[in-house]
Amino acid sequence: MRPSRRSKLFAKIAICIVIFLSLVYYLNLTNVFLNSSDSSPFEAQNTSHRSNFSTSLKNNKTLLQIQNNSLTNCINKCTAALKKQLYNVWCIFTKVASNSPMKRKFRTFFDSLVRFSSGDIAFHLITDEESQSIAENIIDYVLFVYRKRVQVQYYNVHKSAKEIEDIVSVMSSFFSSKPGTYYSDALFFISLGLHRIAPLNQDMAIMVDADTKFRSNIKELFKEFDHFNKDALFGLGPELSPVYRHVLFLYRSKNPKTIFGEPGYLGGYPGYNSGVILIHLKRLRESLEYDQIVGRDSVEHLVEKYEFKGHLGDQDFYTLLGMERPEMIHTIDCGWNRQLCTWWKDRGYADVFANYSRCNSEVKLWHGNCNTPIPVD
Repeated sequence: MRPSRRSKLFAKIAICIVIFLSLVYYLNLTNVFLNSSDSSPFEAQNTSHRSNFSTSLKNNKTLLQIQNNSLTNCINKCTAALKKQLYNVWCIFTKVASNSPMKRKFRTFFDSLVRFSSGDIAFHLITDEESQSIAENIIDYVLFVYRKRVQVQYYNVHKSAKEIEDIVSVMSSFFSSKPGTYYSDALFFISLGLHRIAPLNQDMAIMVDADTKFRSNIKELFKEFDHFNKDALFGLGPELSPVYRHVLFLYRSKNPKTIFGEPGYLGGYPGYNSGVILIHLKRLRESLEYDQIVGRDSVEHLVEKYEFKGHLGDQDFYTLLGMERPEMIHTIDCGWNRQLCTWWKDRGYADVFANYSRCNSEVKLWHGNCNTPIPVD
């Protein structure tokens, strides 16, 4: 694994400190000589020599002070650079053959991410061996075209899945269309355990699906973390289809006045879409409550309470969490996850679909979910 940017900065700071301390030590010796010369027993006979020697030492002291100031500035700049925010962007790219449509989608995604970025991006890709070689070629080409530097790090999907094995075991029982295929299930729940996979020096991260296309600088999306309340762990955009109106059919029939499953445009709660997820890694690592919330007893309780029969992986859990504990999820603007899928429009919901898909905000990210083509712009 390549040395990280932070490791290199720590090394530079360490060198600066060593040089600084060495010069301080030399300066102290100089002060001793200077002070000793004031009390020399030969003062009366060597006034001229002592004066010249003192002047020389004082000049050296001034020079050393200038050097000390330069070193201090160097250390301050290194420290400032170390504290400079790095925008950690995560994505999953697996089971991709050389002729797979996902190859084209990933190229569109990464190209748009880099094109609109202003630097300081660290890109983290969870992948497998074959898919990684495809991703590397795309990433190298895009960075060459735009002449931009992006830190890139790869994570093996199987090792990552092992880190969240307990979470996957629980979630796949309730929110997977095909339980039993472990690694396939793990892909749809990695965001829920990303705080275990990400390096500890990452406090915040954004996970984005590969079937997306940026139309704005992701730096602006990171500003949403500033609007998290003190209990918020995640940030997601609203689901722009009536899928949870459908999933919550039994609950809604027994609770006709509920806002759950209603379109956000009309003041309802349509659920969340996990194509873009803001994740407060630091809070997740420190939260004992979160460990309980993703436990089997807690998830089973929520599923039974809302008679929830999901099949969309992590976003089913986020939707339930938002119903039960809304303070834990910050809702981002629909423009940052403008979904294009119209599948439910042709499945009995044509009369209400427009109410769910409505988003009056500027589109900052297209999401071509359910294989929907992304506009060329």
